Amino acid sequence: MRQPSLTARRVAAVSVSLVLAAGAAACGPEDNDAKSSGGDSTPHKGGTLTVLNSNPQQDFDPARLYTSGGGNVPSLVFRTLTTRNRENGAAGAKVVPDLATDTGRPSKDATVWTYTLKKGLKYEDGTAITSADIKYGIERSFAPELSGGAPYLRDWLVGAADYQGPYKDKKGLAAIETPDDRTLVFHLNKPEGEFPYLATQTQFTPVPKAKDTGTKYEEHPVSSGPYKVVSNQNDGEHLVLERNTYWSTSTDAERKAYPDRIDVKSGLDSSVINQRLSSSQGADAAAVTTDTNLGPAELAKVTGDKELASRVGTGHFGYTNYIAFNPTVKPFNNVKVRQAISYAIDRSSVVNAAGGSALAESATTFLPNQKSFGYEPYDLFPAGTTGNAAKAKELLKEAGYPNGLTVTLTHSNAKDFETSPEIATAIQDALKKAGVTVKLQGLEENDYSDTIHSVKTEPGFFLAHWGADWPSGGPFLAPIFDGRQIVKDGANFNTGLLDDKTVNAEIDAINKLTDLDAAAKRWGALDKKIGEQALTVPLFHPVYKRLYGKDIKNVVISDWTGVLDISQVAVK
Repeated sequence: MRQPSLTARRVAAVSVSLVLAAGAAACGPEDNDAKSSGGDSTPHKGGTLTVLNSNPQQDFDPARLYTSGGGNVPSLVFRTLTTRNRENGAAGAKVVPDLATDTGRPSKDATVWTYTLKKGLKYEDGTAITSADIKYGIERSFAPELSGGAPYLRDWLVGAADYQGPYKDKKGLAAIETPDDRTLVFHLNKPEGEFPYLATQTQFTPVPKAKDTGTKYEEHPVSSGPYKVVSNQNDGEHLVLERNTYWSTSTDAERKAYPDRIDVKSGLDSSVINQRLSSSQGADAAAVTTDTNLGPAELAKVTGDKELASRVGTGHFGYTNYIAFNPTVKPFNNVKVRQAISYAIDRSSVVNAAGGSALAESATTFLPNQKSFGYEPYDLFPAGTTGNAAKAKELLKEAGYPNGLTVTLTHSNAKDFETSPEIATAIQDALKKAGVTVKLQGLEENDYSDTIHSVKTEPGFFLAHWGADWPSGGPFLAPIFDGRQIVKDGANFNTGLLDDKTVNAEIDAINKLTDLDAAAKRWGALDKKIGEQALTVPLFHPVYKRLYGKDIKNVVISDWTGVLDISQVAVK
């Protein structure tokens, strides 16, 4: 999931498409296995699953969605070449085949990837799914009127940078070959060992050209998954899904598809969602949410009730909240000032401001603390639990500020417990002990996002966060620290404006690896190397706590999404 605007879109779709929903070597809690509040806990087919959400499932077109691992509701309708492993915890952070027979066969130094489709794949109307349909589905995601999806294909595919989609360019993308109905060959500009992760994005969903209705396709996309859309009201505010009778478990080992019907109701206030799930009356007994967490006050109430506490799913998504420095702005151009602030941070007060240890885990590394990211534990500027004010003052003196200094911290006014006033105030209080006076500059969400993502307006000292497009160090470190990804006239995420040739070269070297375990170790080592420059101060990783109805069974929460996977849920 990326920072503000993009991350929210994903970690909600991941959810995220964001967020996803928006990862401690964590996983789901002890009670994440199949269970119910009583009686037979074995999951059975049948019934209606209700989904209560805050955010509408807008842009329900595979070309326009920005998801992680295919998303939650979207992956019930859209199958892709690969998908996330639908298992609890760390096992769920692996990529597995979906429409394809394997996760892809690399050649020519991982610049060419070949996929073979499974036999017997069908759409909701019984027609066969072909390689040409997947090629066409990818191509239409380049159409300007269908923008919104992940940007990687435009960057990675040979000759794709200026492609405008099949409506304007009938020739299509030569970088995707379909030698027969079951084979696809992708030609990339550079080695990309993580291409199997990208192939989980909904842009890899097959779309039959004859059924493509352009911008209206979202109203009734042709299903390749276990459910089809029977109603889509108010741009995803009320979505009703029913079984695709041509979907078969023989070609899909990941999705369980227990319920007969999925009823997604959105636009609800978060407090209303949690109250309805808590009460579990009528249809709400068989309800879940894919985008609404318990807040600190709600969690305190739930924790005191054994029955409610047994219906809380706990998960971790690859996501880091941090302080960002712009080293072109004084005094943050002095590394000792950045180090001093790193030492002065009181992470316990920051965690409390984020809702407490049940909802946030303190962080000293930029990478989330999960194996799939390559997490290597380190603490380069040990602040203890309450900050090291003495060490901070010592460094400030060395930096030429023996009497301390005054700085401005920019944050969002959004009540998100991440980049919001509560976190900023906790930092302000901690730095005061080290002789640093912090003035707070709160901005409305849109203004905040525009300000921190522009090289021209980026502040020297501000709150930020980043979420993973997939569980690996690559989409976490490269956008933030690869100098070639600095965008001078658009949305820039390399907040430290780092352009280090050795860092760039190591990113390229890791991208060549198709052994993802070996790559993970390299990402972890690179994280530590970059951390030495003190361009960020990692603060905490969020923990997701979500209620579900009393009749919900087979709760699965993976480290890929951090939230309940509705493709596994049963209501009977």
